[in-house]
Amino acid sequence: MSTLKTTMFGIEFENPFLLASAPPTALVESIDKAFEMGWGGAVLKTITPDNLEMTEKSPRYYPIKEKNRVIGFQNIELLSHKTVQYWCDGIKYLKEKHPKKVVIASIMAPVLETEWENLVNILNDTPADAFELNFSCPHGMPEKNIGMAIGTSAEISAKITSWIKAVAKKPVFVKLTPNVTNIAYIAEAVEKAGADGLAAINTVQGFMGMNIDTLEPNLNIDGQTTYGGCSGEIIRPIGLRCVSQIRQKSDLPIMGMGGISTWKDALQYIMAGADVVQVCTEVMINGYGVINFLTTGLLEYLEEKGFDDISGLKNLAVKKITTHRNLNKDYVVYPEIDKTKCVSCGKCEGICAESEHQALSLQGKEVVSDREKCVGCSLCSIVCPKNAITMCRK
Repeated sequence: MSTLKTTMFGIEFENPFLLASAPPTALVESIDKAFEMGWGGAVLKTITPDNLEMTEKSPRYYPIKEKNRVIGFQNIELLSHKTVQYWCDGIKYLKEKHPKKVVIASIMAPVLETEWENLVNILNDTPADAFELNFSCPHGMPEKNIGMAIGTSAEISAKITSWIKAVAKKPVFVKLTPNVTNIAYIAEAVEKAGADGLAAINTVQGFMGMNIDTLEPNLNIDGQTTYGGCSGEIIRPIGLRCVSQIRQKSDLPIMGMGGISTWKDALQYIMAGADVVQVCTEVMINGYGVINFLTTGLLEYLEEKGFDDISGLKNLAVKKITTHRNLNKDYVVYPEIDKTKCVSCGKCEGICAESEHQALSLQGKEVVSDREKCVGCSLCSIVCPKNAITMCRK
């Protein structure tokens, strides 16, 4: 029998699915409900010193939809507005009621050693399983020189990590921002400073554009807008790239996240180097109940493939990733047209002609490929409306 149980840095997880630090973990009673429904753990909405001023704006979300389904999301919401004492009491309650669930305290403070130390010292006395350092919020907080303003600097990130490690009595994970040139460079810096683990990624900073009818911003706050954190399916390739880049440079435990909507997405992160995964936007759109599909799907996959647990899948993608230069230049695939599916629409011919190579021609009702001109780019198979083209090596 396969199991979803896994261990990371000595912390046991019933399953590898955690709620990310976000609106779904803003209230103790909400997390309590999520645990009852089967989530393996939760990262609390980021806790800050009680004197840190935060003012929310309205509205604060805007979606990107495809056929009425949300595939992307912009969010300008800030951090937890609850007091530190609220979370101390809440962590105790959650761990007493759900001792097998993992509770991780996300924290953020100004770049002052005493502020970080005071926050950690208070939370040290709670039964939280670990700390997650939020160096990565891309909106609002950078204006106060915290959040992403920390995570874009290897020097500042390392300095604060060392402060925390000097006083923390729990494992310390650093949550990294993708809004940098080289995320692995930041990861290496905080690892050298003593980080026990890493979390990646936070949201990707973006702009949701304008309404071309009203000439107002799509995320419209009294006629103005701002850059915000983009999440959902549209950022998954970025998250996978970041996690795999980190894994190529570090052996530290990684909590992977960014656009996870299905168990298949979670599996991709595990293969890219993640030990466990965090989910946010999918929960905000469809509720805590998605955990049933996540756990059932992943468990069925493990059993079907003969894996005892997820450990046999970790890092599989990393072993397959190399530089462009090192890819096999002699490996070429060519289009094979299924005549039973092809409707002779000519789209592949036109796109091929307009995209450099002119390797396809429509002769009567048959699409013919010229191997001398074809470079095996695969664009024809992508644009075929009937999925009649398969790329084969011959």
